[in-house]
Amino acid sequence: MAGIVAYGVLPDERPLLEKALEGRHRVRCLELLLNEDTAATAAGYEIVSSSVNDALDAAVPGVLGRGGTRMIAQRSTGYNNIDVEEARRLGIGVARVSYYSPYAVAEFAWALTLAVNRRLVRATGRTREFDFRLTGLMGRDLHGRTAGVLGTGKIGTAFARIAHGFGMRLLGWDVTENPECRNLGMAYVDRDRLFAEADLISLHVPLVPETHHLVDAAALGLMKRDAILINTGRGGLIDAPALVETLRDGRLDGVGLDVYEEEAGVFFLDKSLEVMTDDTLARLMTFRNVLITSHQAYFTQDAVGQITDATVRNIEDFLAGRTGDSTLVPPAARP
Repeated sequence: MAGIVAYGVLPDERPLLEKALEGRHRVRCLELLLNEDTAATAAGYEIVSSSVNDALDAAVPGVLGRGGTRMIAQRSTGYNNIDVEEARRLGIGVARVSYYSPYAVAEFAWALTLAVNRRLVRATGRTREFDFRLTGLMGRDLHGRTAGVLGTGKIGTAFARIAHGFGMRLLGWDVTENPECRNLGMAYVDRDRLFAEADLISLHVPLVPETHHLVDAAALGLMKRDAILINTGRGGLIDAPALVETLRDGRLDGVGLDVYEEEAGVFFLDKSLEVMTDDTLARLMTFRNVLITSHQAYFTQDAVGQITDATVRNIEDFLAGRTGDSTLVPPAARP
């Protein structure tokens, strides 16, 4: 029976994780985020389960290793928050969740799209005050317009299928063309053409050095003045200060963001009684055509259940010395 401490565990997630590990391992679930200041709390636990907003860079793997941690089980597909090479050097195994429901994120991306396009947040705010005017609430038909999908893996493909259902023209950009998207009528084009022609742009690529600030000032300058930009991928895909300047210039019809580059230490937490010290995030929140949510696109019963099951499998595989598609760093031999 291994000792497991899980960080960044949300209240709705906790019973699923505890039930999945009940009777098999000793598990402690914490809402506390894991970072350099809190890493010492993992001392004595063989396995650490991290969330997407934990920061396991710099000195954190070293602190974990000295405390007895032998494995990091990340509860997300992305792992840019983990210094994988440092973990490898220290002999700490690392695994991620390689797959969970792509529909959770794709459907939420469309929820943001429709909310932004049809001014739903502004409309519901008004009606709660018994203001039933339609001034400033005009949206546009999406049918017949062009959707640009950056990243056509499982989530991007699910997003494209929904766009196809709306009767939209499809443009795609990826290092590898997806035959399923081709069958939907998607034309793969270079990035600049996609930015220039799309009425709706949705980001579904992983955050790697090549995609960091994929949407920068130059890309934003190519976009139509009335385009809609949606990001449910990773915050670092967008240069947020450049986005602020674009919005200040009156460009873009709407923006929907479920992620933000500096979200760690902010998202998933109650900051309502504190002063917001992130000037860029605070400025983004002031634009009426910007809708920001707190990294909840994945947050469905189906997806979280699959993430939990995959995490438990990764832990069991690690303890048995097995590797698989989810393994980033294989288990080191026991002394």
